[in-house]
Amino acid sequence: MPVASAPTASDVPVVPADERTTHRHAQGEGAHRRPEVDPLAALRAPQDPPWDVYLTGTVFLDVVFTGLDSAPVRGTESWARGMGSSPGGIANMATALARLGLRTSLAAAFGDDHYGDYCWDALAQGEGIDLSPSRTVPGWHSPVTVSMAYEGERTMVSHGHEPPPEEPSPDCPPRARAAVASLTPGVRAPWIAQAAARGTRVFADVGWDDTGAWDLAALPDLAHCEAFLPNAEEAMRYTGATCPRAAAHALTEHVPLAVVTLGADGAYAVDRRTGESAEVPAIEVEALDPTGAGDVFVAGFVTGTLAGWPLADRLAFAGLTAALSVQEFGGSLSAPGWCEIATWWRKVRSLQDQDPAALSRYAFLAGLVPDVPPGSWPLRRAVPTIGFRPPTL
Repeated sequence: MPVASAPTASDVPVVPADERTTHRHAQGEGAHRRPEVDPLAALRAPQDPPWDVYLTGTVFLDVVFTGLDSAPVRGTESWARGMGSSPGGIANMATALARLGLRTSLAAAFGDDHYGDYCWDALAQGEGIDLSPSRTVPGWHSPVTVSMAYEGERTMVSHGHEPPPEEPSPDCPPRARAAVASLTPGVRAPWIAQAAARGTRVFADVGWDDTGAWDLAALPDLAHCEAFLPNAEEAMRYTGATCPRAAAHALTEHVPLAVVTLGADGAYAVDRRTGESAEVPAIEVEALDPTGAGDVFVAGFVTGTLAGWPLADRLAFAGLTAALSVQEFGGSLSAPGWCEIATWWRKVRSLQDQDPAALSRYAFLAGLVPDVPPGSWPLRRAVPTIGFRPPTL
């Protein structure tokens, strides 16, 4: 069954974001602003936790060069037709969650350099992310990644000093409906068990196992997680299964909900508690830069789960948000908000000869998306450079 294709926004110019200050905000809180859509509005109650999602990790400054015709050639100078700067690393996930309307709290270490100032203000003031659990580390340089996007792929160069000796996550994480954790083989993160004990629903992903062991016993914090979201290769290596769907079922022996991303084939999920399984094909798009697409997928799935949607709707929404993100350059720069989702939904319904069955898969969006002007694609919240000086009066 053909899947509704998404319009591309690659020709839309990157424009400056709202004016941001260049000093560190002592209170650490994000700007309180009404989201385009609050997917949890019908579920909110006075006794709820203050945050929908909590997460912790390393924030990078990402500098993305776009419009390269090919990979840089040794001994030559290449000119890019565009560039953007944004917080990266764990900020990709935090931004994706916040743009989908979830009240997001982030614990991270920030350098006390200008890069750290920029990343702090972009997240707190630009995206409304709570940084109360975060801290500034005197004398620590912000990690930096330079990404070059070309031919639908990316090449990255990163630099960073030894991280601070103490993780920024507090001894007792703040109360939240959910948390997103990145598991590391052989490493236990105490905050995960603490959060789960307080009723926080923990969603976990995992990076490549450089040890080559691929042993689920080396992921002890998985026992505290509600959902595990590896990619197909990771899932098969951890379980020994020969296909990703069988791997998903095998993972449910260790975690209630297993979600396996299948790349161009979409995603497959199994919920041990209900016996339900679901598979949703990918949306065909022109992929310009896959940076942060996995983070956006997780953010979309967490959003749908907290909102109480059916499993297939959660998978479809996660895949849609990821598909919209790869049509843009950068990590947090490309995370879609509800206006982008609404524009896509309006566009695909207007296409002639659209497959009704494909459209029906996303019919749940009809009661969610906001009204947007016909024919418009929302501009990205990006800045081409860092630290514009205010005009002199």
